[in-house]
Amino acid sequence: MAGTKSKPSSKAGSLLLGKYELGGLLGRGNFAKVYRARCLAGGDPVAVKVLDKPGLAATGMAARVVREVSAMRRLRHPNVLRLHEVLATRSKVYLVMELAPGGDLLSHLASLPSRRLPEHAARRVFLQLASALIYSHARGVFHRDVKPQNVLIDADGNLKVSDFGLAALPDSLRDDGRLHTACGTPAFAAPEVLRRKAYDGAKADAWSCGVILFVLLAGHLPFDDANIADMCRRAHRREYAFPKWVSVPARRLVSRLLDPNPDTRLAVAELAAHPWFKRSLSVDSQLGGLMGGQAERELAFQAPAPALNAFDIISMSPGLDLSGLFGESRRAREKRFMTAASPEQTVERLGQAGVKLGYFMVGKKGVERLPLGGLSGLVAMSMEMSEVSPELMLVELRIEGGDGDEAEAFAWEELREELGDVVTAWHACEEG
Repeated sequence: MAGTKSKPSSKAGSLLLGKYELGGLLGRGNFAKVYRARCLAGGDPVAVKVLDKPGLAATGMAARVVREVSAMRRLRHPNVLRLHEVLATRSKVYLVMELAPGGDLLSHLASLPSRRLPEHAARRVFLQLASALIYSHARGVFHRDVKPQNVLIDADGNLKVSDFGLAALPDSLRDDGRLHTACGTPAFAAPEVLRRKAYDGAKADAWSCGVILFVLLAGHLPFDDANIADMCRRAHRREYAFPKWVSVPARRLVSRLLDPNPDTRLAVAELAAHPWFKRSLSVDSQLGGLMGGQAERELAFQAPAPALNAFDIISMSPGLDLSGLFGESRRAREKRFMTAASPEQTVERLGQAGVKLGYFMVGKKGVERLPLGGLSGLVAMSMEMSEVSPELMLVELRIEGGDGDEAEAFAWEELREELGDVVTAWHACEEG
């Protein structure tokens, strides 16, 4: 009958609220099934997670679904699985998400004869994971269940971090600014989480990243024990061994991430500055990709492009007046920051700040042309930008020339304030 409304069905080939046509079953859990689907409006493929309302209510899992939706709505990044919309009926909840037909990272590794990736491929994969988490953390979302099963692969081989059901949002923090709920998968959870101590969500995710990197390189878990107490003891004693094929820089990075002390553990936001990651780009390659209409450059399972030379930017600002030359301390001379701004925006903001603070930008060729001892009354600062992900850049600033102590007095904090929201994370360079 024309006036009869059909009930939404979860069977393949059925229509979902007149918007999507459901296809084959992709997976299932206790209270959810995931289907391949097609958007009727544009024909685009999507994934639809179908959740049973009564089952969620009876087990207290409804709060987890709300948390997952709240977290995913905050995030829009090429390496985070995108939530398109949420639909509901009396008995079902439908999460319409980006389709990742390549399965999960664990299945991908299991399909390989060695169950691991070559180091160049592991670097590219891990870079995408780090990029997604840096972005998430900057927006107050801490995953808390980072593991290969929750990292999906799209049709182009790019990673998509998924399953934010255990994610912590800013309102999850206690008065001490920390998290207190022990959750996640034991083999990937940080020791402080397993011991039910208050913890930093970003540092807990960093530990999980260290476990994943070890798995990518070695083909097995660093700590795999059915007894959680024993596993915690082994983690605190750093009782794991690298296979002989893992390079020294990669070993150092894993060791920094699998530091049982969260206070000294390498943070996810600091990964971009690690030598294992750095890849310099020329300004032409950076701007060319953006101006060529590539909003999101692909990062597939492939070897990274060879490093290119640092770009040259020379802009002289009139009327600059700073006293002194520059000291020899590397910590005083150099600073790094992460930015999600475009290279054009970053260069423009640095130039504006230079007029106020009294410095001019110079590239490598410009450094070679500087007079010995610098320019009287002017601070020359070189800049190098490195790609961390399609939406994230590492900017390295260095005071060039001079032999005085005034570098100690350079107004780095004022520069940081002038750059404002261009800076996602700011840190000094460490010696050595």
